[in-house]
Amino acid sequence: MIDKKIFELQANVCKALAHPIRIEIIDILQAKEMSFGKLLEKVGGAKSSLSQHLTSMTNKGILLQRKEGLNVYYKLSSKKVSAACKIMRDVLMENLKKQNEILKKM
Repeated sequence: MIDKKIFELQANVCKALAHPIRIEIIDILQAKEMSFGKLLEKVGGAKSSLSQHLTSMTNKGILLQRKEGLNVYYKLSSKKVSAACKIMRDVLMENLKKQNEILKKM
């Protein structure tokens, strides 16, 4: 039997993904590493908000960061992160299709 602590740790990682901007960041970073400035251009919003999201995701092990001069670059810690998000999106799309089919029958 799995130690219940692993479920707690897994829940913490899932909490770190529970924001649309964070999922968008994962989508953006699935292809390549990107600087903070480039991420800010793509995501938009306030620097402080993006910084908080990136810090949280880095602290939870979702992202890796490296510094080069004045720039900070981010990338996914594992390709499995984007794969997990894609699977969840697939589940969402399946559920939406089922709901749409039910509505059509009504």
